[in-house]
Amino acid sequence: MRLRLVLFLGVLLLAGEAAGVAAQFYRDLSAFVVIALVQGLAWAAASAVVVRGLQARYAIILILGTAALLRAFALSAPVFLSDDIHRYIWDGRVQAAGINPYRYIPTDPELAPLRDNTIFPNINRNNYAPTIYPPGAQMLFLLANRLGGTVLTTKLFFVAIEAVGIWALILLLQAVGAPREQIVLYVWHPLPVWEIAGSGHIDAAVVAFVALAVLAATRGWRPWSGAALAGATLLKFFPAVLLPALWRPTVPNRGDWRWLGAFVTVILIAYIPYIEVGWGVLGFLPRYVAEENLASGSGFWLLDVVHYAIPLPVFAYLAFAAAVMAGLAIGALQRATDLRSRLAWSIALATTALFFASPHYPWYFVWLVALLTAMPWWPAWWLTLAAPLLYCDAKTGHIPFWVGLALYGGFAILCSVEVTRRNLLFARPRLRHGVDSAT
Repeated sequence: MRLRLVLFLGVLLLAGEAAGVAAQFYRDLSAFVVIALVQGLAWAAASAVVVRGLQARYAIILILGTAALLRAFALSAPVFLSDDIHRYIWDGRVQAAGINPYRYIPTDPELAPLRDNTIFPNINRNNYAPTIYPPGAQMLFLLANRLGGTVLTTKLFFVAIEAVGIWALILLLQAVGAPREQIVLYVWHPLPVWEIAGSGHIDAAVVAFVALAVLAATRGWRPWSGAALAGATLLKFFPAVLLPALWRPTVPNRGDWRWLGAFVTVILIAYIPYIEVGWGVLGFLPRYVAEENLASGSGFWLLDVVHYAIPLPVFAYLAFAAAVMAGLAIGALQRATDLRSRLAWSIALATTALFFASPHYPWYFVWLVALLTAMPWWPAWWLTLAAPLLYCDAKTGHIPFWVGLALYGGFAILCSVEVTRRNLLFARPRLRHGVDSAT
C-alpha cells in the first residue's frame, strides 16, 4: 500500500515537472513558482512515507528511476529561470582559446573572435562584468567546453556530476544507519531538479564535493576530506563554513593537520593558473557585493527588517553575524567525533550562514538539501521548499518584503517553534523526576 502511494506521488511530481517545463516555454514565471511549490508538497508527502519505513523490494529502483525521469524532463527546459549557464559556456570557451577568463569582459575587442549569435548576446552583465566564478568552477567550465560547449551538453555534464553526489549521499545514509531509500529526500526534491537539470547550475558540483568531503571524513580519509571541501569552496565560497565541522584540531592526530594542509594546498594550487591577473582573480565579486546591496546592508534580509525599527549600521550586523558564526565554529571544533555530531554541526553552520547572508537566488540552497538528506532537520527544509518564491518580482539586490518574510521569517519562526518543543521535551523528564522525588 505504501509503495503504491509513493508511486502515485512520484507520478504527481512527474506531472508537475511537465507542467513546469511548459510554464517556462510560455515564460509564465508565476505559474512556474506555483507548480514548484505544489511539487514541494508532493515531495513532503512522499518523503514522510519513505522515512517512516518503506519495506519494499524494488523501492530504491522506483525512487532512482523516477529521479532520472524528473531530470530528463527538466533537461528539456529552456534557459528561462536563470541565464548563468551562458556565462559558464562563455568562460569555458575563453579558456579553450588559451585566455585567462578573469582578464577581459565579454565585450572587450580581444574576445571578438569568440562571439556568436547564441551564447554571447545572452551573457548577463556582458558589457561591464568579468567573470565572478572561482577557479574550481572555471576548470569545470573548461571541461564542459571540451565535451561540447552547448547548453544541453553543459546541463548533462552537471547532471553527471550530481550523480556522483547522489552516490556519495547513499553511502552517507548507510554510514549514519538510515535506509538507502531516504535518498528520496534529495533526488525527488524539486529544487535540485530545477536548478541543476533545468538551469544547469554549477551547484551540482558543490553537492558532489560536499557529500564527498563528509563521506571521506567518516571513512577516516582526512586529507581527502579536506581536499574535497576545498573543491566545494573553489566552486562557491559558502561551503567553507563547514570547515569547523569536518576538521578536528584538538585531537593530537597528525591526520587532522593533514586535513587542513590538504584544504589549503588545493585552494592555492587551483589559483596558480589564473594568478597572473593579480587581484583580478576575484573577478566581479567585489562589485557584485555592491550590486546586490550587501555593502549598504539592505541586501541582508534580517538587517533590512531591523532598519524598520532602528538604523543599525551594516558593520554592526556583520559583527553580530561573525560572532554567532564564531560561537558555532568553536562548538563544532569541540564536538564529538561521531558522524551524527559532524552532520549536525554542518547543518547548523550552513543554515546559519545562509540565514545571515539571505541569498536572493533559489539555487544557493541546493547544497543544503544534500546535507539535510543525511540528517533531516525540519525547520531548514522550509528554506529549500520556499526558495522558489525568490523568483517572484525579483530585482538585482532586492527581494520583495513578503518574499523575505515568508522565506527567512518563516524559517526563524520554525526555529523558534523547534527550540520551544525541544525545551519542553527536555523539561518533562526533569519535572517528572522532581515529582517522584517529592513523593
